[in-house]
Amino acid sequence: MHDDRRLTEERLDRFTREFLNGAVYSHSAPVTVTAWAAPGEPVPFAEAVAQDFTPIEPGTPWGPPWSTLWLHVTGSVPGDWSRLVEPDGALHALELRVELGFTGGPGFNAEGLVYRADGTVVKGISPFNASVPLEPGEPLDLYIEAAANPDLGGDFVSPTHLGDRETAGDGPLYRLGTLDLALRDLTVWELQQDVWTLNGLMHELPFDLPRRHEVLRALERMLDAVDPHDVAGTAAAGREALAPALATPAAASAHRITAVGHAHIDSAWLWPVRETARKCARTFANVVNLMDRDPSFRFACSSAQQFAWVRDRYPALFGRIKDKVAAGQFIPVGGMWVEADTNMPGGEAMARQFVAGKRFFLHEFGIDTAEAWLPDSFGYSAAMPQIVAAAGSQYFLTQKLSWNQTNRMPHSSFLWEGIDGTALFTHFPPVDKYNSDLSGADLARAQKNYREQGHGTRSLVPFGWGDGGGGPTREMLAAAARTSSLDGSPTVEIGSPREFFDAASAELRHPARWVGELYLEFHRGTYTSQANTKQGNRRSEHLLREAELWAATAAVRAGSAYPAEELEEIWHLVLLQQFHDILPGSSIAWVHRDAERNYAAVARRLESIIGTALEALVAGSATVARTADAAIAGGQRSLADSGDRRLVFNAAPHARDGVPPLGAAVIEPAPAVSPVVEDSGFRLDNGIVSVLVDARGLLVSLIDAASGREALAGPGNLLQLHRDIPNHWEAWDIDSFYRRDVTDLVDADSVSVEGDAVVVRRSFGDSAITQRIGLLAGSPAVDIVTEIDWHERQKLLKLAFPFDVHADRSAAETQFGHVFRPTHANTSWDAAKFEICAHRWVHVGEPDYGVAVANDSTYGHDIARRSSDSGTVVRLSLLRAPRYPDPETDQGFHRLAVSVRPGATISDAVEEGYRRNLAPRTAMGPAGSVAPLVSVDHPGVIVEAVKLAEDGSGDVVVRLYESRGTRASTTVHGDFEHRSVVRTDLLERPVAEPEPVGETRLTLRPFQIVTLRFRR
Repeated sequence: MHDDRRLTEERLDRFTREFLNGAVYSHSAPVTVTAWAAPGEPVPFAEAVAQDFTPIEPGTPWGPPWSTLWLHVTGSVPGDWSRLVEPDGALHALELRVELGFTGGPGFNAEGLVYRADGTVVKGISPFNASVPLEPGEPLDLYIEAAANPDLGGDFVSPTHLGDRETAGDGPLYRLGTLDLALRDLTVWELQQDVWTLNGLMHELPFDLPRRHEVLRALERMLDAVDPHDVAGTAAAGREALAPALATPAAASAHRITAVGHAHIDSAWLWPVRETARKCARTFANVVNLMDRDPSFRFACSSAQQFAWVRDRYPALFGRIKDKVAAGQFIPVGGMWVEADTNMPGGEAMARQFVAGKRFFLHEFGIDTAEAWLPDSFGYSAAMPQIVAAAGSQYFLTQKLSWNQTNRMPHSSFLWEGIDGTALFTHFPPVDKYNSDLSGADLARAQKNYREQGHGTRSLVPFGWGDGGGGPTREMLAAAARTSSLDGSPTVEIGSPREFFDAASAELRHPARWVGELYLEFHRGTYTSQANTKQGNRRSEHLLREAELWAATAAVRAGSAYPAEELEEIWHLVLLQQFHDILPGSSIAWVHRDAERNYAAVARRLESIIGTALEALVAGSATVARTADAAIAGGQRSLADSGDRRLVFNAAPHARDGVPPLGAAVIEPAPAVSPVVEDSGFRLDNGIVSVLVDARGLLVSLIDAASGREALAGPGNLLQLHRDIPNHWEAWDIDSFYRRDVTDLVDADSVSVEGDAVVVRRSFGDSAITQRIGLLAGSPAVDIVTEIDWHERQKLLKLAFPFDVHADRSAAETQFGHVFRPTHANTSWDAAKFEICAHRWVHVGEPDYGVAVANDSTYGHDIARRSSDSGTVVRLSLLRAPRYPDPETDQGFHRLAVSVRPGATISDAVEEGYRRNLAPRTAMGPAGSVAPLVSVDHPGVIVEAVKLAEDGSGDVVVRLYESRGTRASTTVHGDFEHRSVVRTDLLERPVAEPEPVGETRLTLRPFQIVTLRFRR
């Protein structure tokens, strides 16, 4: 019996490979192909078709990396084909076949976009989807924009220089294949789909299940019925032999799958952003083309940015998309500007992902998306449930946690509770991928992995080629049709995410609850790779805060124009660069060099907006300096002395040195403390904090005067160098074994006093480090600025502080609050969090004493109990040096700032995080002060944003949150004329009745976000 089965399977395999697949196209005819190679970056259709095209033959090498070749295809359909493609009862489909010389799979290879001669888009071309449907009787006159995108997938560890156009070379990557007219035999093609579906099903059924043998025998009968040398003539008989097996319905207890057409398109990754816009056009054209031919097909697409690219660059295609959206076929989902990383964006930036995305979908399509859609981001912040809900959505979908190295997520559908108690109905598709082809293997996996068996029956399967785009194919739709009710298989129904979520949440009456972050036990290196990109993000977020605050203040106080359009443009660019392969540092060099240039441009534009606003606020008497550089002592920024008073502007939410939060006052900046020699080192002491730096440049004592307690359990400011060679995914991963190889960088080239700082210089390998350790008068924290000329390879640089605190957990800032994580490894879940993400600060402490460490652009940390005593070590991950996908990752100069505050509460840590990232600005002028537009009277309530309303009404919008993790009652006072105050969602839509003018009293639950709109 076993041999009989094996022989039949081998027979089927050879028949399919050698006879059936080759018989799908029954006729072919030549076409005329000419070509023009674009000399540089891509050009528009009209410019391309005006060039001189010359003949090109199959086999011609083409495509230097990242180049574009335009093909012009003309020809005539042979006259004797007309009877085969008559519209009524036709058994053949007329197509143009395009072989660009593909060397791999879709999305990571040569790609093309097909245009009619009038410039309208037809569809995309890629591996496994390389044909163009043609209408009988229409002349063949098409243009193909072919992109020579290098295949950079590889092993994800080997260096490549193809990721930067300047180093990629100019040798051709591809050889043009044959382009021809062809007739697709529809009966043979249908037989091919029948065989593929049943063969896939059979291989997933248990050997002892009768259904497996039924399917095997049906396939055997098909093999007997079809003549391999006359497949076309006998295909109908083969289909008839398979019909009974395909007609046997699924059992009533079968798992139910909602299949959602999808094409996960990374907004940048192994290709630059400019190529992503073209990928979107290719994929969306494919999708619309499929919809024209199959009205039941539906496709879900996230990322407003990708829609915007198509709207701006391919307006006719966008018009067709809008028609399909109106018909319910093309479904915007997710509500974000891009599928962002959720670990590192700041609170306001994470909110703006939804504000920008949902406003776009509402404006362009009239659709308010119901779900967050993040299948591929690298873990999910515990602040997300509240942010998603505050944007007016109620569902969440992710897939990436199927990549966990250690622990398997215990649920497929569940309630995910965030730091404030908000819960979202969340689905984690058990198919374990977001680019299914609806194969028997995928459907069986979805059913097997579904974790809510006995409580629910439904899961969602996103299908379509993804990552590099492509989307669903006609073969996938054929598979969906055949498995709509097929014995032995889950049932498959093409539907929308909303239909799935509504049905699944209604069915699962008492879903399990998961509390806290959805930590990905993988890709932990993304908190650190590409330090310049991360620093650019952090600085942009804070410059945006300042720009909106001071521009809004100047609009209200001085009548200045509010630069709404420019701010929106800048926000969109910053939000784009928070995409989950840009901000995490996992893209090719081209992407990160673009990001660095973009961040520099963002800084220039925002400094200009800030300068204009401050000039208005000091009555135009000061010229605002455009520099963003900050001195070590608190980061004081200076402006030209052009008035009679020094006015200091404080954009932070806390008072600082006599300046109110969000306002300005006349003060003198705090001076720095001069170091004094002590023993063989130097001491810095301002009466609040006392710091001793030894001859090695290490901190050997850190005491706050209030407690008199020594904060350090060993030398701090210890730089440690680790070997960093993960097993896979170089830029993405830090594997736990890195800790076994460490070099303490304790030898200093020099330790001296320069100005008001202790300066430490070290050299190692091919790199050098200079640190400036300083202390401001009146400051509760010591500041350390580390400048690194970094030229190591596959190394990880850490900065360690061993504290004398017995802490079984650490607190780390996340969006609008903080999360606690264990410092021990009691369970596999605890041990897996050996590298964690924090925003501006981390805190470790005992009930009555703690220490805060703040940073200006570092996200990766590890915090663990000391093995030698009860202390706790905080380490910041400063730099990495992976070789893939960018072989020059992090090479060069970096400047990173850290402050350490002993005797700190979590509230102190919050304040220190803002101090480290928001330096005051100084202007000289006649103004005596600038009153804040808004104030609160509870120190734990943080004003995160002050801006004018998105709708251009001139209303003032204030976003605030509770920062300590406790209940807080506060009065919010708007110090300007307004007629009412209303609570809104993130999109500034009312969620409560307006309150009359006056003080607004709020009671906030822990970490609650509140948005208030002051109507003017």
